[in-house]
Amino acid sequence: MKLFNTLTMKKEEFKPIGETVGIYSCGPTVYWFQHIGNLRTYIFSDILKRVLLYNGFKVKHVMNVTDVGHLTSDSDEGEDKMEKAATKEGKNAEEIADFYWSAFKDDFNKLNIIEPDIWCKATAHIKEQIELIKTLEENGFTYRTIDGIYFDTSKFKDYGKFARVNIDELEAGKRVEMGEKKNVTDFALWKFSKEIGKRQQEWKSPWGIGFPGWHIECSAMSMKYLGKNFDIHTGGIDHIKIHHQNEIAQAEAATDHKVVNYWVHGNFLNFHGAKISKSTGGLYTVTDLENLGYKPMHYRYLVLTAHYRSPLDFSLEALDDAKNAYERMKNIISEMKDDKKTNKEYLEKFDKVINDDLGTPQAIAILWELLRDTKAAGKVKTIKKMDEIFGLDLFKKEKVVIPKEVKELVEKREKARKKKDFKGADEIRNEIKKLGYIIEDSPEGPKIKRV
Repeated sequence: MKLFNTLTMKKEEFKPIGETVGIYSCGPTVYWFQHIGNLRTYIFSDILKRVLLYNGFKVKHVMNVTDVGHLTSDSDEGEDKMEKAATKEGKNAEEIADFYWSAFKDDFNKLNIIEPDIWCKATAHIKEQIELIKTLEENGFTYRTIDGIYFDTSKFKDYGKFARVNIDELEAGKRVEMGEKKNVTDFALWKFSKEIGKRQQEWKSPWGIGFPGWHIECSAMSMKYLGKNFDIHTGGIDHIKIHHQNEIAQAEAATDHKVVNYWVHGNFLNFHGAKISKSTGGLYTVTDLENLGYKPMHYRYLVLTAHYRSPLDFSLEALDDAKNAYERMKNIISEMKDDKKTNKEYLEKFDKVINDDLGTPQAIAILWELLRDTKAAGKVKTIKKMDEIFGLDLFKKEKVVIPKEVKELVEKREKARKKKDFKGADEIRNEIKKLGYIIEDSPEGPKIKRV
């Protein structure tokens, strides 16, 4: 099995540390619903985990839930996103976190994403974060300013190397408004409350009452649950430059060794050629897509048609294509008879591409090749094996609720057929298709399926 390691910028053979593969995934900041661009990253992490399980590895998967400390600016400025959302909605921060975390887990279920073995909330691990900051302080990597305790990036050798950032250029072009920060890349480990008692979330610490910075939670919690050297850290490519660079700096400054062996990152979901954001639009949630008539599996299928390291252009037209392909695939599979055999030839081809840095587009193509191969045996067992990784529920039978309007058209068409009005029957068939259903005539009568 090979993975592209952002740490070395090379595709490498995956070699686990021990019997159980430790994976840490950067999870959501739970102040609002996660849009489909966010969820693309979690689908890719799910495929990675499924491939490891498929290959016989045991997996321990940890994901954080950021419910404090993520400011509206990556420069340690602005409001805390949780505090801001709580004020806006007239709720407390815990209520906000629990509501949007629950919604996030509902999306996991809809998209057939396997939940992590451990969910860890930042607010439940304040003690661990404080202890890690104390270690960094003892090792000489921190300094105090008027608004918090900061990590001194100039003390960490090769800071910026992971993100391929030229620190000298950043320093030369830095803004004047740096406050008391020594370097433009320095980041907050602990922020002081501006007015004690005004924030909903604040804790006592050796440095004063306040709250943790965003980056420290991931290092504290990943090392708590996976140890001071673990296998894989996943996330979106937007985390490379700041969040993951800072994670590496603080974790290695505390331990004096490499903590994560493989950093694996997923690319953006784009809309009109730009990353999905408030400015570009396309901020659909899974529920939004359902309300437009799409199944979560249509979106999952679309995601799998692009390699996780490639940008994926999203549009409703592209989702329509994915929907049609997925439903066609399900219809073909529903008619198959299980001969209890496995097709080794197709499975070997599948294994080769999926173990080559999670090649889902090539794997989907192999599945279609198998479906179209009229001479191939062992289709059912082989496709079931493939779907262990795809997670597309290809054999799950869905109860089709036929709308009254469609049923009436079917009856009308049957009457036309009995009168041998085949032209009228064909016109009605087209009307039914426009409503999203197809009719298959059989000796037992018409069978109705979704398009």
